[in-house]
This record gives sequence, structure tokens and C-alpha cells, in this order.
Amino acid sequence: MARVAAADGIRVIAATPHIRHDHDVRIPELVGRVEEVNRELHHARIPVDVVTGGEVAETALDGLTSEELHAVSLGGGGWILLEPRPGPLGDSLLDSVDRLQRMDFQALIAHPERHLSGDMIERIRELVDRGALIQATAAFLVRGGVREGMLALARRGLIHVLASDAHSSHGGRPLRISGGISALAEVEMLGPHLEWIGEEAPAAILRGDVPEPPFPAQF
Repeated sequence: MARVAAADGIRVIAATPHIRHDHDVRIPELVGRVEEVNRELHHARIPVDVVTGGEVAETALDGLTSEELHAVSLGGGGWILLEPRPGPLGDSLLDSVDRLQRMDFQALIAHPERHLSGDMIERIRELVDRGALIQATAAFLVRGGVREGMLALARRGLIHVLASDAHSSHGGRPLRISGGISALAEVEMLGPHLEWIGEEAPAAILRGDVPEPPFPAQF
């Protein structure tokens, strides 16, 4: 996976294991496991670094302490990759974003492509108004049945960063984002800001900064 990423121009990967009831992720072990992977990557001369993180299910928030949330924040910077509960986006997700902010965390909303619905634009507007950012899966901007829905979000300035959402080197989505970046290049509003989407905003998130989108959200 790291070799595929390096060939795609990716230099930093956030490892985001699922933090939810059906995955046995042992949060105290994550730092050591990431360090071990990075040692192997360095030994293999693969020019990629892995940072800690997690994909935190909205339904798992009640069971996590502030210390555990910090440990699974992206790069340890305080941004939580938040996985909405299945189905259309609802008020509970807004409540989760507000709760994270009260605990001094920021929310990056994962894979909106799973939640396309008639009121999705309005729901995402509310999330962005609350300070959340939206992460799209790059592959779904290139092909698939949700492509047009994702491009509709992009045209409204409602995609801020991309991820591969890769799970394996043996199948499924590859660890690449270049195809998604190319798709966004064709979107008039986002085309001039690909460096911000692909590099500046992700780097700011890992630092714990709050990046300000250089394009307006349109509703």
C-alpha cells in the first residue's frame, strides 16, 4: 500500500483504523504500531511516513474518553475523522460535532458518498456552519453510481479534502488520490485550489490548525 501511495505522489498517510464496537482496536498500542510500520518503510526505502489516527464511529463517541479521542485524532492534532451512523445524515451528527468542539476537538466528516439523500446539501451546510470539514473518497469522484452526487457537492464547495479509504493492497480501492484531484480540476470553483485540497489543508489538520477554505460554500 505504501508503494502504491508513493507512486501516486503521497508522502504522508494517516492510518485510520475503525474505532467502533465491531473492531478490536487497542488504542494504547497505536503509537507503537505506527512507529514499527515507519521503521519498516524506512528500511525498505519507501518515501512515505505514516501518522496515527482513527475513523471514529459516531455511535462510539459515548464510550471514548478525551485522552482516547486525542490518541485517535489525525496526527494527534485534535481533528477527529468522524464516521456518521448509517442512513441519511441527521441531527445526531450535528450534536456529535458540537460535543467534540466542547471537548476541544474538530470534526472531519468521512465519506459523504454513503449518505446521499434529498436533504444532504442542507445537512452538510449545517455541518460546515458548525465548523466541520468534509472529506470525500477520491475514487467516487472518478467512477461509480455516486459520482454525480459527489461532483454536485464539489460544485458547491462542500468537499475540502480527499482520502483513498483504502483497506488493503489485495483488492478494493487503491491508496491513491490523484484521480480524485484530477476530477476536482474540472470543477470551476475548486480547480484553482487543488494544492490547498491535496496538501495545505491536510497538513494543517495534522498540525491541529483550523484551515480556512479559500473557496466559498454555496447552498
